[in-house]
Amino acid sequence: MKKLIGKLHLYLGLTSGIIVFVVAITGCILAFEHEIKSFTQPYMFVEPPVNAKVLPPSVLQASAEKMLPGKKANGVLYGVPTRNAEVGFYNANPEYYYVVYVNPYTAEVQHVWNEEGDFFHFILHGHYYLWLPPTIGQPVVASATLVFLVMLISGLVLWWPKNKSAAKQRFSIKWNAAWRRKNYDLHNVFGFYVLSIGFLLGFTGLVWGFKWFSQGLYTATGGKGSDEYYLPASDSTLLTGAFTPITAVDKAWLALKKEYPVNEGINVSIPHTKSESIFSFVNFRAGTYYNVDYNYFDQYSLKKIKMTGPYSGRFKDADFANTLRRMNYDIHVGAILGLPGKIIVFLASLICASLPVTGTIIWWGRRKKQSRKPKKSLRALQPDLVAIIRLV
Repeated sequence: MKKLIGKLHLYLGLTSGIIVFVVAITGCILAFEHEIKSFTQPYMFVEPPVNAKVLPPSVLQASAEKMLPGKKANGVLYGVPTRNAEVGFYNANPEYYYVVYVNPYTAEVQHVWNEEGDFFHFILHGHYYLWLPPTIGQPVVASATLVFLVMLISGLVLWWPKNKSAAKQRFSIKWNAAWRRKNYDLHNVFGFYVLSIGFLLGFTGLVWGFKWFSQGLYTATGGKGSDEYYLPASDSTLLTGAFTPITAVDKAWLALKKEYPVNEGINVSIPHTKSESIFSFVNFRAGTYYNVDYNYFDQYSLKKIKMTGPYSGRFKDADFANTLRRMNYDIHVGAILGLPGKIIVFLASLICASLPVTGTIIWWGRRKKQSRKPKKSLRALQPDLVAIIRLV
């Protein structure tokens, strides 16, 4: 059985190794994306004036749209008092994604950020799609991730020691051995220590990789209905007069400020059609996405629309399935544990990237060793031939 599992481990590794390597390396780079951006992009921050008031979304929207003629803002994100507001512009066809950083106290534009020219966008595209079209790259990455999980399990079976004496050699690297032995130990020992975290990274990654996996996990953990996000409709029959959604957005934002006087960020969307509702979330922990309250407003009556699923209601009222789904991203990147969690994910991703490399070296070394087996010469075969002749 171990030989069969060994063959499975080998062939799956050779098939998916390069993909696992790319996904893991890009994951390492993305682990500290927010920290790096905060250090290299000073336009994200602002010195709040004394007794200054934060301007409403309509004012920031108008200022941002002047920088991108012909494009309409999709929403405004207010952060903590020391951060500039972010006005988002995104569209599927034609595809674009811009963020305009605006001083929330003066409406002065600080910077226009284009995702297409961003380094981390390039890395993220490789992490998600291997720089292929999404319809091709996503299933390839998801399939390789699923294979990686199978390999972690098969690797544990192969690693498992036969007895106590063998177990002593499975937990440490013999640094004074030959380089081939060190490489073997690096693959086995590091693979064992990263097993649980690597499995968690792959498992949470599959939530975005396969719809059947995402829905299945949501249902298995007690979720009811669909786990997909959708935007509810406003009651357009209540429309009277001209269609002016930005007035409703300002009112919704003011209502949220009153309801949540203490927060780490408020986001409000700007409807583009008469049937859209106003989507908002209020964040209570900066740098994460799970501890938020979701609200949906009818843009005509400004009444809250009741929703079900992971992306609805207050975080404190969410059941286990919805809480787990909300936490999925922050678990995947380690942000759930703050900076220590990101460090753990970074190191684990680095080790995961090394496993296909060390594994390939082990396979290649054994392959060369088998090809170099000495063949018996005619002189070496002479005693055997003499014995056969005598028997005849």
